[in-house]
Amino acid sequence: MPVMQHLPAPCPAHLVPDATGRFDAAYRAAKDQRVVFVGIEREGERWTVKVDALTAGPDHVVGDVVNAAMRAAIVRLVQTREAGSDAFAGPVYFMLHAVPNQTQAREIAAAFHAALYGDLGPLARAVPGAGVDREGDAAG
Repeated sequence: MPVMQHLPAPCPAHLVPDATGRFDAAYRAAKDQRVVFVGIEREGERWTVKVDALTAGPDHVVGDVVNAAMRAAIVRLVQTREAGSDAFAGPVYFMLHAVPNQTQAREIAAAFHAALYGDLGPLARAVPGAGVDREGDAAG
């Protein structure tokens, strides 16, 4: 398998990797590069979104503001049935199952990735109505 490309942080939606069938290698690559893991996987007709800050190492801290915003976004996505109720909401690993299509999965994954790097703006745009601060800055 080729080496996974180093993704910008935050990662734009069109660059979010499809890790279907190669999650372990993609996760290992993120860990080796000490960056937040981001990826989507196809599960039948639906998609799964995964982001994990553990791969970035112990110096990458996910603050309370980011955790609260991520949880609010996940609750909103579950309530609107844009994701399955078996979502996992942190504190450093976030996962959504049953996202209806690849485009939406990429958009959500990119927004989650940006949030884990402290930029809540993409999350506010990707999940309207979740109460995420539209200013998009989560310093703490």
